[in-house]
Amino acid sequence: MSDCCTPDGSCSTNTAQGGTTVVADSHTVVYAVAGMTCGHCESTLTKAIGGLDGVLKVDVDLATGHVSVTTDGEPDDAEIAKAVDDAGYEVTGRAT
Repeated sequence: MSDCCTPDGSCSTNTAQGGTTVVADSHTVVYAVAGMTCGHCESTLTKAIGGLDGVLKVDVDLATGHVSVTTDGEPDDAEIAKAVDDAGYEVTGRAT
């Protein structure tokens, strides 16, 4: 168990790992992301996006090229796109 995990298995930080409690006023947005091909891509994006303020959860689906981001308020599309870009990938828009 890492230092951020509590005894009940939940995460005590906003690193968007499993066990994070999603608050009632949370928002989930699905982004289309180009360039993801493997588990390393999934890990990299989870860490990059999960480290942003207000991000509660990140789910990467390599098969569809979608990244689902749950935030504690309205998501900042520009900030998320910058984190994705800095990680070496490209947000091509919100998925429908």
